[in-house]
Amino acid sequence: MEKIRVLIANHPRLMRDLVLATISDQPDMELAGEVAGDDNIVNAMVACKPDFIIIFAEKLDERPAICSELLAHNPQARILALAPERNLGEFFWAVTDIKSMRVESSEEGILNALRGKPRCNESGAVVH
Repeated sequence: MEKIRVLIANHPRLMRDLVLATISDQPDMELAGEVAGDDNIVNAMVACKPDFIIIFAEKLDERPAICSELLAHNPQARILALAPERNLGEFFWAVTDIKSMRVESSEEGILNALRGKPRCNESGAVVH
């Protein structure tokens, strides 16, 4: 069984530590890499080829600018942007256009987003 490879990028240190602890407890996941700032995210993604990239989002009302660049370099990657102060996250992936969906910024929300492509109904709500 191949493990889900996760790159953690540009989070405040405490947030990175919490996400790292969550991932390290999962037998089906592994840390592909960790990047402290925005400057090296693309290079790290190209080098470690993660399935998921978890980034920090200052606000969820718009797509973080780095998403377009990351998905241009690796259209198969999925991006989970977490906004811990709002206890929410946004999940991005590319089809023919970049799509997104809100996810709860909790341990369960993060793990559910990483383990499978979430399904949405016509209104964009997550279907479990």
